[in-house]
Amino acid sequence: MAPSLSKLPPGPVTTKAFALISSAAVLYWLHYSLKVKPRTKLKDEVKFVVGGNGKSTNKQKIEVNSDFLRSLRSIIRILVPSICSKESGYMLLVASCLMLRSICDIWMIHNATLIESAIISRDYNTFKNYLVDLFVSMPTISLVNNMLRYSLSTLKLQFRSRLSNHLYTNYLKGFTYYKMNNLDNRISNADQLLTQDVDKFCDSVVDLYSNLSKPTLDIVIYVKGLTAIIGGQAPAIMLMYLLVSGSVLTGMRRPMSRLTAEEQRLEGELRYVNSRLITNSEEIAFYSGNAREKKTIDSALARLTTHLKSVINFRFSMGFIDNIIAKYLATCVGFCVVAYPYLTASPLSRSSYQHRMEFYYKSGRMMVKLAEAIGRLVLAGREMTKLAGYTARVQELIIVLKDLNAGNYTRTMMHSATLPGSRTSSSLNFGKGRVVTADNLIKFEAVPLVTPNGDVLVNELTFEVKSGINVLVCGPNGCGKSSLFRILGELWPVFGGCVTKPAAGQLFYIPQRPYMTLGTLRDQIIYPDTTSDMDDASLWELLSRVQLTNIVEREGGWDAVADWMDVLSGGEKQRIAMARVFYHRPQFAILDECTSAVSVDVEDAMYRHCRELSITLFTVSHRKSLWKHHQYYLHMDGRGSFEFKPIDDDTQEFGS
Repeated sequence: MAPSLSKLPPGPVTTKAFALISSAAVLYWLHYSLKVKPRTKLKDEVKFVVGGNGKSTNKQKIEVNSDFLRSLRSIIRILVPSICSKESGYMLLVASCLMLRSICDIWMIHNATLIESAIISRDYNTFKNYLVDLFVSMPTISLVNNMLRYSLSTLKLQFRSRLSNHLYTNYLKGFTYYKMNNLDNRISNADQLLTQDVDKFCDSVVDLYSNLSKPTLDIVIYVKGLTAIIGGQAPAIMLMYLLVSGSVLTGMRRPMSRLTAEEQRLEGELRYVNSRLITNSEEIAFYSGNAREKKTIDSALARLTTHLKSVINFRFSMGFIDNIIAKYLATCVGFCVVAYPYLTASPLSRSSYQHRMEFYYKSGRMMVKLAEAIGRLVLAGREMTKLAGYTARVQELIIVLKDLNAGNYTRTMMHSATLPGSRTSSSLNFGKGRVVTADNLIKFEAVPLVTPNGDVLVNELTFEVKSGINVLVCGPNGCGKSSLFRILGELWPVFGGCVTKPAAGQLFYIPQRPYMTLGTLRDQIIYPDTTSDMDDASLWELLSRVQLTNIVEREGGWDAVADWMDVLSGGEKQRIAMARVFYHRPQFAILDECTSAVSVDVEDAMYRHCRELSITLFTVSHRKSLWKHHQYYLHMDGRGSFEFKPIDDDTQEFGS
């Protein structure tokens, strides 16, 4: 009876068959994992708009190529503005620490070789001397290692500070922050780009600098040392292996750049829907919309999770290959080149046993260090592919900021207007209108009211208002009242005609829900100023004009700090906003339903005080009691027509 296969010893044929089957299974898994599959639509996926169309507008290929190098070079110029900058000094410190670290490694190899040689030779005195040397050198080696970590951490922080300052300077220049979120839809999650992506980019840059500098230095040092011991053939083979393996792994890692950029985009989407929930929590609660919002968040989370699973699979497969090529195969090649002069007829193979052992220990450790350096250099390509993804994200932000500061906007949802007889958005000259600065005058000359999406609300708006003439702006919702003020405040571009207006500091806007800044109660009155020449008694007088002096004692004085958006009621916030108008005393003030939560008697007193301060008012309100405080009305009917006429006894009230 034939013996059972399970009882047969594992002979050469069985072992080879098992190895072949295992290798085939691994290769199949790698083939499956390394194929980056397109994202499939999830079941019950909720569509929502992020930044206009919810899609990334960066169409260029994200990989390690010439575009990446150009982008990285331009950002490096921001990180290191000059050779005399702090960043250059920290980079030099990192390089010095890396050099000292390599010197310490060489000394450790030499000292360990002598200690082991003394142990084998049973030389107690030599063993003791070199062991004492090792003990004495430990503080120095520890200092070098920690100095390296300190310099790397400080360089990362310095890079992040430099890049963040540059980006915030451009982001907060003029109204760029508003334009990015309202006029241009190329970037939907600027908060993540300015914080998380910048941080990861700086970490990746410094890590790459470290992972390229030290291995390169180690390769030079160990190639020189090995050449002196066993000849130049072994280092040459290892360097050739570096070129071949590096090229192979770089080609296989190309999808990682795109995966990294896509991961950051999906992280931004998830943050966006969460921030919307926080911002609109009260409205959502009134609608009991928690189930619907959960579906939206679950959809964003599912998209991110699905993508991260693909990233994990890809990294697992690449890690498997990286370990084989950059570590184990490199070690095998290192063993072969080290063994060659010992196993062949050479002067080294004919030397004494002790001499061979000493040289083997020394050359072996150097070869291991050389293999590790080559492995780190090969694996640095992995860091470079990740850096390409972060670079693409940061470079996109820099380009958009530059465009917005130059007055160039990009929207992917422009459409034609539908008003009868109106011009389409394509026939308008985007941002070609003129803005002229003049004191005590607001004048629109044939200015079209156009939304950023291309809707033409009014074909040509023409009117003139001089200081001292209060105007009531009225009309149905969506007729263009807010658009008028956004153009007047230069938040939106002027598509045509000419707008004459006073300088920015002489035009003050108060919305229905006034903004309360972070800071003290005093800061709420003087906003956007940070310091004031006005004493507390004068500020008290301003509050008395809006009948709100009780708030000073109630909240603990002028230096009290609180979350004023929550602490103050709607009416109190509106009266604080009117006190701001009295504090700044502009030539013109735009009051957009900003007294809707204030009693009629207090409202009347505030309007009369504006007249005393010679502040000309543009008011949007549906209250009939306010008509007496205005001399003209501007009515827009929502169909493209408007009327600008004086208010008299026969005036029809269009505000309702």
